[in-house]
Amino acid sequence: MEWNKGTIKCLLAVVCGGVAFYCALQNLGAVCVALGWLLGVLWPFLLGGAIAFILNVPMRAIERHLFPRSRRWERLRRPLALILTLVAVVGVVSLASAVIGPGVGEAVGSIVRQIPLAVKRVQTRLLSLEAYLPMLEEWLTLWEIDWQSLSERAVRVAQAWGSGLLSTGGGLIGGLVSGVSTFVIGLIFSFYILLQKETLSRQGRQVLYGLLPLRGADRALEILRLANRTFSSFLSGQCLEAVILGTLFALSMTVLQMPYALLVGVLIALTALIPVVGAFIGCIVGALLIAVTDPWKAVAFVVLFLVLQQIEGNLIYPHVVGSSVGLPSIWVLAAVTLGGKLMGIAGMLFFIPLCSVAYALFRDHVKKRLREKEVPAKKWRDAPPDPRRK
Repeated sequence: MEWNKGTIKCLLAVVCGGVAFYCALQNLGAVCVALGWLLGVLWPFLLGGAIAFILNVPMRAIERHLFPRSRRWERLRRPLALILTLVAVVGVVSLASAVIGPGVGEAVGSIVRQIPLAVKRVQTRLLSLEAYLPMLEEWLTLWEIDWQSLSERAVRVAQAWGSGLLSTGGGLIGGLVSGVSTFVIGLIFSFYILLQKETLSRQGRQVLYGLLPLRGADRALEILRLANRTFSSFLSGQCLEAVILGTLFALSMTVLQMPYALLVGVLIALTALIPVVGAFIGCIVGALLIAVTDPWKAVAFVVLFLVLQQIEGNLIYPHVVGSSVGLPSIWVLAAVTLGGKLMGIAGMLFFIPLCSVAYALFRDHVKKRLREKEVPAKKWRDAPPDPRRK
């Protein structure tokens, strides 16, 4: 080994890294606490970055078609695109609320109207048990029950529940205020990112080329561009797929004269934003709403859902979303399962494009290694012959 300045730096980096890793393992609890504190501090800015990335997809399309040849409006193009994007998002949320709110209220009202009938049925059932009351009274006398101790215990339990409810209520209020403030800070931070994204991108490239070797910086930027394309394509494809599926449900339910057609269509569209399993959540909610009015139509709705789900899974989703991220269906299912286990609904949304990026990088690496080793294509393209057939 030739001892020079670069070699010594590498050895020092390896030794320092090993010592730091050993110290982290020895103080794992303190490291986790420190990481949790750091995540709490950075969370508003991470949330702002996520909001900016989501809003950038429609904003970029709006900005591209907003005064494309006018230099007079060039400075106002970005702020106008941001304002129009926010108006579109608020409009979609308001429209969904306007559809879901009255529909849910009507369903709850229908349930409330059926409560008196249910109470009458319970009363009739209790009156039918009147003949068994003497037998029940005789059975109770056989048991010696200390009613005073039971009442004291019930009072203590009620007091414990009350104090727990007060502390929980205070915690909920504090958590709500903290969550609202975090969202507001993240939203404002996302506005700054969107209005200055070219400047931030240039500064990020300066940092990469200043701190990393030239080839490492090129590779890092290549991976970041791939991740940006994949995440943007997945987001737009998932939204388009949700709109198509919700429209199919609304139209088919209207043709079949099922209740709550528009409400269920909007619910299906919103829950379909969750990959793979979201539409089933919408199916359960829609079936419960329809069952309040007509149980047989709820059964017909489940059959309709299974039919449309096959059409969506075999025709719409592979072409709209699967092709946009370039991930085979088996790995889409694996990504959704793993993301749901680790991070819940957010993990389901995040892990599909993340796994798509990892899949593309690993595929390119394998192909590069095959070319370097000069492995003939017939070695890996065709299955080996079965020796039992000889």
